[in-house]
Amino acid sequence: MNMKSPENQWVTALFIAVALLGSARAQNSPITPLPLTAVSETAGSTLLVPYFEVDLTNPNGRNTIFTVDKGGRLDAVSMGGVNSNIPTAVLAHVTVWSDLGVPVLNFNIYLTGYDVETVNMRNVLGGVLPRTASAGQDPSDTISPKGLKSQDINFASCTGFLPPASLTATQISNLTAALTGKAAPTQCSGLAYGDNVARGYVTVDVVNSCTTQNPGDVGYFNNTVTFQNHLTGQVFYVDPSNNTARGGNVVHIHSNDNSAGPPDPIVTTAGNYTFYGRLNGFTASDGRQPLSTNFVARFNPGQATGSWRVPAVPPARASLIVWRDPKMITNPFSCASKPPWYPLGQEGITAFDEQEHPQSITGMAPFGAATQLVQVGGAALPVTFVAGSLFLDLNTTVAGAPVPSADPAAAQGWVQVIDGKFGVLHNAQQMDSATKPTHTNP
Repeated sequence: MNMKSPENQWVTALFIAVALLGSARAQNSPITPLPLTAVSETAGSTLLVPYFEVDLTNPNGRNTIFTVDKGGRLDAVSMGGVNSNIPTAVLAHVTVWSDLGVPVLNFNIYLTGYDVETVNMRNVLGGVLPRTASAGQDPSDTISPKGLKSQDINFASCTGFLPPASLTATQISNLTAALTGKAAPTQCSGLAYGDNVARGYVTVDVVNSCTTQNPGDVGYFNNTVTFQNHLTGQVFYVDPSNNTARGGNVVHIHSNDNSAGPPDPIVTTAGNYTFYGRLNGFTASDGRQPLSTNFVARFNPGQATGSWRVPAVPPARASLIVWRDPKMITNPFSCASKPPWYPLGQEGITAFDEQEHPQSITGMAPFGAATQLVQVGGAALPVTFVAGSLFLDLNTTVAGAPVPSADPAAAQGWVQVIDGKFGVLHNAQQMDSATKPTHTNP
């Protein structure tokens, strides 16, 4: 064999590269973080469940279940200079928000190194919170048992917080009222659809202590949240009464982790858009990447009753889950009014059929709330095409809101599609980032 031939020299180089890669892995070399302009599905410091709904009338009706997963080996503890592959334990702080962006409940979750906690929103709204506890509140290791490869530590601040007590009857009543657009007890927090379905969204932050604070409360970003990118998660929308279930990943929001390199000016410079910017006056104290502002959502028709070629009834349509940033703090409000930013507008909505014929949707605000489920082709989004793509430019200005100085019209969001044909859930395509938003609609 001629080892000096071009082919064999290439093979030799490949073997050397593989050997070096294996050596790097054996030494647990740090992984280069992704740029904070990209919203990826790697572990983040904040999770966003962009929408939830719970049918409070039917115990077998619509419900939302999500998980909070502790990312494993990427954050392993070094002991005596040797990476032990025992990942750190962390605290996660869960905040439940109404569909108009009012925080209505928060609680803490302790996670050992490879832990996973499932949060059933029907149980939460019934007053039963996830039961976890750190080593100090769980000396017998029965509430949050530790695996052989996981770290289990004491968070002294969680004494009296973990394991959590059940909510009182008054707390449950106020919580469900707030999430169905009713007075709780005298002011409202959400939209009233009149169907007794609780709606909203959820955020989950990595924190350094148990707390009852909401994101945006004094000291929360400066003293309580951490910048550890440790969490992943999934969300499942289930409806046992109709034998349907669909799910996918939650939104993984990354922060500037100083341990992984120098500060990233994208999320550490005051005036830049960050995920929680509306809650801190866009000072970048949260250090978390923003989401996108422009999306392309592919939609398909569903199967109709009758012949496939000549349906007896119109086919089922796709639906969009759309989370929006109100760009300002929202507190409970008089039930006779709405928050000053509502409804949120947008710069443009254009639909294309599968032959690329365009249809502009104007004079409407189909995604006016902080979160909503909207049917494509329904009254709120009257697209006449049965199948095609939607181009959504969700940028908008909000009078009286603090604004990112680089682009006051920038407005982050997130879009998921419930496909009409297959019934699956998938993310719409991200076209940009709120760090550098685009303002071009077809």
